[in-house]
Amino acid sequence: MKLKNLVSLRFKERPADCAIDSHALMIRGGYMKYVGNGIFSEFPVLHRITAKIESIIREEMNAIDGQEVLFPVIMPAELWQESGRYDSIGSELVRFQDRGKSKLVLGMTHEEAAVHLVREYGQSYQQYPFMIYQIQRKFRDEARPRAGMIRVREFTMKDAYSFHTSQEDLEQYYQKCYDAYNRIFKRVGIPEVVTVASDSGMMGGNISHEYMLLNEVGEDSIVLCTECDYRANMEAAENIVENVSENKLSALECIETPGCKTIEDVCCFLKSDVTASCKAVVYQKNADDAYVVAFVRGDYEVNETKLRNLVGGDIHPAEITEDSPLVAGYIGPYNISRQVSYYCDLSLKGIDSLIAGANKEGFHYNGLNLERDIENIEYVDIAKVKENSICPCCGKPTLTIKRGIEVGNIFQLGTKYTKNMNMQYVDKDGSMHNPIMGCYGIGIGRLAASVCEAKHDEYGPIWPISIAPWEVHLCCIRPDDEETKRVADDLYEKLKKNNVEVIYDDRDEVRAGQMFADADLLGVPIRVVVSPRNLKENKLEISTRDKAVNEAVDVSEGLDYIIKLKEKLYADI
Repeated sequence: MKLKNLVSLRFKERPADCAIDSHALMIRGGYMKYVGNGIFSEFPVLHRITAKIESIIREEMNAIDGQEVLFPVIMPAELWQESGRYDSIGSELVRFQDRGKSKLVLGMTHEEAAVHLVREYGQSYQQYPFMIYQIQRKFRDEARPRAGMIRVREFTMKDAYSFHTSQEDLEQYYQKCYDAYNRIFKRVGIPEVVTVASDSGMMGGNISHEYMLLNEVGEDSIVLCTECDYRANMEAAENIVENVSENKLSALECIETPGCKTIEDVCCFLKSDVTASCKAVVYQKNADDAYVVAFVRGDYEVNETKLRNLVGGDIHPAEITEDSPLVAGYIGPYNISRQVSYYCDLSLKGIDSLIAGANKEGFHYNGLNLERDIENIEYVDIAKVKENSICPCCGKPTLTIKRGIEVGNIFQLGTKYTKNMNMQYVDKDGSMHNPIMGCYGIGIGRLAASVCEAKHDEYGPIWPISIAPWEVHLCCIRPDDEETKRVADDLYEKLKKNNVEVIYDDRDEVRAGQMFADADLLGVPIRVVVSPRNLKENKLEISTRDKAVNEAVDVSEGLDYIIKLKEKLYADI
């Protein structure tokens, strides 16, 4: 491929609307073009990268007996009504009607389509286990697309679905997929990806893991233990709090606290530490707007995912009106209205004397002891983990929080979809059962952008050779020089004949600085420079994009050197 023929636009300046480096570099380098909010077109450079990622994924999925299929992008609403997700998923799912007024959805995920495809096939235990997968375009109406390809609305994804007759068989296959994913991320050049326990969310099931690339631009908060292997997404991380009782019970008293509507205000007014306070965070159920109050220790934040799972449905921040049963700024668990559901977090357990709202305008309670003052008090885990919290695995106060980009996920779905959609098989003894499912996803474009975010410098991406758009970038400096052009052309033809993927820059009237700047933006791992200066000594300049190699090699030895360097780079992956 000659660079002068490449359909691509490259820019010198960083685009103003690109907040993260990978987004800026992929726009500057002519990888993609903005179409609409969270929607991009791929130029040939990016498409070559994603095609290689897809090829690696196919190899690994086929190696664990996956069979590739293709589901439709548009599905009838009936499929999603069967599973129960047509109404349970919010505005992320695009619903519309065709000209015949039939209700349809745009596929944001394909569990329903997978069950629909195989429920007639899988009617006997003899057909199990099996796994099907696809690489397909999807659309999810994200509320806040950001960071280029890392969070988009339209995207390409590999999703796989396995079907089993026992939990034990699912767990064995789940481990195969777990290992295959580790191989995939190593092969695309980011072996540093870590797995974390996660919340299953809209997917359902009890066990799930996310593959996280630890990076400050990530949206996810990852909880890690510095002393053991414990890792979890913040949404799923268990929060352990050990409050030490000093056996100093106080009488419950209602104190006037005028104008003190925040925890900080009331603790300052009463000269008390925030760790002895009970904070109220109010939500409403999406289904009926009923109020739900989460009570946590004053220095903790509510984990909305945990709360949502307890409530059993979606929630949103509350609007407290004059006729509501709650008094904004003065809400507490003692004598709270029976019209309200409330939950007390474990961070409140064991505190002898708490400050809490009195459910009365301008008043708080002091000396509240939940075990003494509230009958049959129950505690639940609804708070976010903090730095230096106690690890649920090793028991040490060594938890730390880092940012991460989710590059893959795997779920043990159980029978959520097969039961709702009436997929059954006949077992050996003639009994009928619902198959047990697993689900395994990787976002292709997000993975490419994540690799770029992890592997770049100020000049451009540093693509691992396994997914680089080309293996060699050949620069002919001064193509108007006959000898230089002859040597560069000859090397170009030899590289192609030896199955080396090469992008050849022999543009006229382009200075060396621009050639090198374009080469940096393309991020090809091996760079070969042919120039009049080097040819005076019969040399080629051969270097790697990461600057680990920079050698002057005889022209006659150049081809062999390049091939061996290519082989080494692949071996290092």
